[in-house]
Amino acid sequence: MSSPHLMAAQARDGLVRVTAALALACWPMLGWAHAESGRADGLLAGLQHPVSGLDHVLAMVAVGLWGAQLGAPAIWLLPLTFPLVMAFGGALGLMGVSLPGAEIGIALSALVLGLAIVTAWRPALWAAAGVVGFFAIFHGHAHGTELPAGANGLAYSLGFVAATGALHACGIGIGVIQRWSAGQVALRAAGAGVAAAGAAFLWRALA
Repeated sequence: MSSPHLMAAQARDGLVRVTAALALACWPMLGWAHAESGRADGLLAGLQHPVSGLDHVLAMVAVGLWGAQLGAPAIWLLPLTFPLVMAFGGALGLMGVSLPGAEIGIALSALVLGLAIVTAWRPALWAAAGVVGFFAIFHGHAHGTELPAGANGLAYSLGFVAATGALHACGIGIGVIQRWSAGQVALRAAGAGVAAAGAAFLWRALA
């Protein structure tokens, strides 16, 4: 097996392990539905929140798309960086710490990540992770500030982190089309669509 293929296989194995870890982390929460409704409600609310807004969905899928476009090790590093930093932003929101311009940051995330895909931008790995981590704070803060009344904060946080990981995985799955020349064109077209939506979100946030 050639070195690039070996790296890709290792990246896939890493993603599978991360996904399995998230699933195992969340599995005990499902058992609390009858005994501790606050925790169950928190988990379900957390799972639903990232997919309740198109701005969140597009940005999180875009992280997976960009990671797939960049290849290993970015294909697994970016989808790991986003949820980890997002959890920090979520903690700030749960504690009531103010983050000015959060909606603008979320809109910019879709715009910038979409442009990164459409231009096939290949920065240094640390820079790519920095871009993803920076925007993750805004998404996490938005999730944290919208904790439903009576819901368990820990379960809610695990829920939105797990949902985010699933959206990243969707982006990576779609991103495999970049292996083919026609797929590379389609991937850039998808990036253009994400960027256009981000521009619309930004216009609305600034209005």
